Amino acid sequence: MTNLAVNTTILKTVPLFSLFSDHELATLFPAIQHRSYPRHSFMLRAGEKTDALYIILSGKAKVVIDDGDGREVTLTTIGPSEFFGEMSLIDEKPRSASVEALEACEVLYISKPAFMACLKDNFEAAMLILRNVVARLREADRKIASLALMDVHGRVARLLMDLARDVNGIWVVDTGSEEMARMVGASREMVSRVLKEMRDGGLIRRDKRKIIVLDRASMDQRGTVR
Repeated sequence: MTNLAVNTTILKTVPLFSLFSDHELATLFPAIQHRSYPRHSFMLRAGEKTDALYIILSGKAKVVIDDGDGREVTLTTIGPSEFFGEMSLIDEKPRSASVEALEACEVLYISKPAFMACLKDNFEAAMLILRNVVARLREADRKIASLALMDVHGRVARLLMDLARDVNGIWVVDTGSEEMARMVGASREMVSRVLKEMRDGGLIRRDKRKIIVLDRASMDQRGTVR
């Protein structure tokens, strides 16, 4: 854990906090901690008691569930300005998933009592939290449909479309095949085979450790549940 001079300017760079007044943010200051997490460390684990909302300032993390025997499934990845832990704040049940840093992360930790007190009098912020929960539920529904109705080729195509980010007009994916395998529920070998077929078919190309999506229309068609 490190110290950070948390102020209104820093907090308002985060979309969630832009909805709070300066007075509301000032009341949160004593309850906010700045925490640093190295790569592969856990920010929280499934089953832990609800105690705070976490907001990522920098870095990338994955939300995972595991069976206790070393096998895990990645539910989603999250990055700067995104938050997690909100579901447990709402239903007051233990954490349902773990969050692991994929790279070094800087995070704001906000104690539950202070955050809920501010949320109580801020309808827009409460709705943003609820919209985030609904979005994650919709994403879960889509992934369930994908697992049930798509083959691995379709699931990988859909995942690539979800992960691709526009870098100067080039669609780039920087997630490795091992992590992708956890996200689509397949073996790393199978995902590598599918990626090779896509590369041979001109849909993607490799650029060192990155994947460049060349034919977004075809990828989108492959990754659509029918």
